[in-house]
Amino acid sequence: MPLLDQLRQWARRIKTDAVALWFAKNHPQTPWYAKALGAFVVAYALSPIDLIPDFIPVLGYVDDLLLLPALIWLTVRLIPTEVLEQSRLQAAEWLRQAHDRPKAIGGAIMVVAIWLVVGLLLLWKFSAFFSR
Repeated sequence: MPLLDQLRQWARRIKTDAVALWFAKNHPQTPWYAKALGAFVVAYALSPIDLIPDFIPVLGYVDDLLLLPALIWLTVRLIPTEVLEQSRLQAAEWLRQAHDRPKAIGGAIMVVAIWLVVGLLLLWKFSAFFSR
């Protein structure tokens, strides 16, 4: 199988798993820690805003290529197999009908909140540095 086909298949699997986490986080058999991490990952994955904007050279794609797949992989490992299988079937059906991933406004709010906290911390640190 050519490398490009493998990458396409991997990208489809990541997309399906991101949506599957959306379904798994509401399943009663999913442990609380998997639900908590899943809610965070889903909110970030489906957010229309990236933590590191894509226009920043190299770093802009780190979250898309490394961080997000690693978080999805970790969360998938924490979910019971039968719940994950059901959630993947629901996600595949949802993607087949919707032809697009859902959007998470909460994820966008989370990203903006993180940037605000980082900005305030930097402002506080630099103001203390320059006031000496």
